[in-house]
Amino acid sequence: MTVIDVQKDTTALTLTFVAEFDAPVDRVWQLWADPRKLERWWGPPEWPATFTRHELHEGGTVNYHMTGPDGTIAGGWWTVTAVDAPRMLAFDDGFADDDGQPHPDMPVTSAVVTLEPVVEGRTRQTLVSTFPSLEVLEQLVGMGMEEGMRQAMSQADAILAEG
Repeated sequence: MTVIDVQKDTTALTLTFVAEFDAPVDRVWQLWADPRKLERWWGPPEWPATFTRHELHEGGTVNYHMTGPDGTIAGGWWTVTAVDAPRMLAFDDGFADDDGQPHPDMPVTSAVVTLEPVVEGRTRQTLVSTFPSLEVLEQLVGMGMEEGMRQAMSQADAILAEG
């Protein structure tokens, strides 16, 4: 399985996912850098993503939506806060309203993704989401964030196997 560890830290207000992939760092980076690859794994299998804007540079904007099995659309956005390709990506992550704008009543989290070689041809990805409060952490975990991210990341192996 791709995800090897998940840690919820209610003191630090973080949810950390550690995954390992049988691919070098540069190839794993493409899972983030290529919006067509990103939309194949961002979101659980029954909620596929569509990325409509993908500016992967500091200050850039990423817009997407996920489509549920019943056709429900759930929008999201990122504001990219730092990029050190192919090793690190940081962004603020939030929910979008029906017009694709940040939803004023929904929380925003901060995420940092790091990629590091473990052994030749194998990469460890660590994604740390930081929440503004314990209530928001519990709210998003209650909405399925932990299980959804486990399912989402498990789709990456098939994409990387394509070469």
